Amino acid sequence: MKILAIESSCDETAAAVVEDGRTVLSSVIASQVEEHRLYGGVVPEIASRRHAEAIVPVVSQALEQAGLALSDIDALAVTYAPGLIGALLVGVNFAKGLAMSTGLPLVPVHHLRSHIASNYISNQELKPPFLCLVVSGGHSHIVMVEDYTEMKIIGRTRDDAAGEAFDKAARTMGMPYPGGIALDKIAEDGDPHAFKLPRPTVHGAPYDFSFSGLKTAVINLIHNASQKGEALNKADVCASFRYAVVDCLTTNLVKAAEDMGVSKIVIAGGVSANSLLRKTLSQECRKRGWQFYMPEKSLCGDNAAMVGAQGYYEYLSGRTAGADLNAYATMSIEENGA
Repeated sequence: MKILAIESSCDETAAAVVEDGRTVLSSVIASQVEEHRLYGGVVPEIASRRHAEAIVPVVSQALEQAGLALSDIDALAVTYAPGLIGALLVGVNFAKGLAMSTGLPLVPVHHLRSHIASNYISNQELKPPFLCLVVSGGHSHIVMVEDYTEMKIIGRTRDDAAGEAFDKAARTMGMPYPGGIALDKIAEDGDPHAFKLPRPTVHGAPYDFSFSGLKTAVINLIHNASQKGEALNKADVCASFRYAVVDCLTTNLVKAAEDMGVSKIVIAGGVSANSLLRKTLSQECRKRGWQFYMPEKSLCGDNAAMVGAQGYYEYLSGRTAGADLNAYATMSIEENGA
């Protein structure tokens, strides 16, 4: 089964053709990073306009790259939640128009479910159930994936997401957007124990995260040194902050897995590309004899291939939508309705 997938939840306009949820026949991404870098983050109105400009050529290129025509496609999949509402609406409305003109079934796909599904492309043998850490700029969840379309949130952030904390800390140090990537690279040359930073916990919720205090602690460290005219070793600050964030993520995920008796661990989302997180979780799982899966780094960020992968399983579950499909800025990964 060949699915044409569309993704426009933030600042990447993407389209892909995926076969049977596991094989990527094409994947095209038009990134807006350079433009948003001028403002230090994504400007929603600009993102929406750029999606409207890019979506036709991106979809056309995805079909061409796959060597297929629309008549060869069996279904359409589109990200409809969560994300920037204006950006989502571009993809959703384009997909609805395409479905109406071709008669193809339209499959609504949750963005975070798509990130988890990126692992089905990178790891052909992976099947639910498993415990997944979903970490990105806007989300930090521990999710029990009971089946391809049945998921339960075990833990979540109470304030900032891990990716957001990385980006804001990086911006304070003068790094360009997206700062998390730059911070990760600079941290490789630093001492992770140079600065003692807090490990916030949530009372009564051992699997939940809180990154706001940790983010504030590193920002205060930088500002205080600046006010005193003191020079901080940037690599050491980056390494110490990265180590603290990864420590929080790893500690809660491992505890949840041990308490639930789960031995198959997965990571997904933009922050799953973080080199220390990948290394640390790999070591922790190996130490305990657990299976560990992570997506290829090229699939960690937003892309349409992951939408096509999840769309396949949503379609098999009977989830399709009509012309009344809407976009939603927020929606729990547990919800199955469009």
